Order: sequence, then C-alpha cells, then structure tokens
Amino acid sequence: MSSDDEIPPEIDFSGGTRGKFHRSDLRLNLPVYLDADVQAYLAALAARKGVDLSDLANDLLKTDITILETCK
Repeated sequence: MSSDDEIPPEIDFSGGTRGKFHRSDLRLNLPVYLDADVQAYLAALAARKGVDLSDLANDLLKTDITILETCK
C-alpha cells in the first residue's frame, strides 16, 4: 500500500449497500470531557445540591450562554 488512505485489497465493499444504516433523524449526544479538577468540584457541588452532575453542568452552561448573549 502506498498511502494510509487506501483500503487493503482483502476488504471488498462491492456487495455493500450505500446508506443502509443511515438515519437522518438520529440525534447523537456527544460526550464532553472535563478536566479532573473541574469534574471533582462540580461533582461535589452537585452532591451537596442533590442534583445530577449533568444537570448541574447544563444549568451552569446555560447561565453562561445567557450572560454571553446579553453582553453582545
């Protein structure tokens, strides 16, 4: 093989069907990775408030978005 972009000859897609598993209405939730210290702080805060870490993080981000939009 001359390039990493080339498919090896033993892989054969000639009988494949294009788009067979495509779902245009599919919604993916992408993971967000926090720095360890940020995650520890937010996890402790969420535990004190009795809420889920994801809910707390979303609320904080929504507040930041509102502030950013107000400052435009």
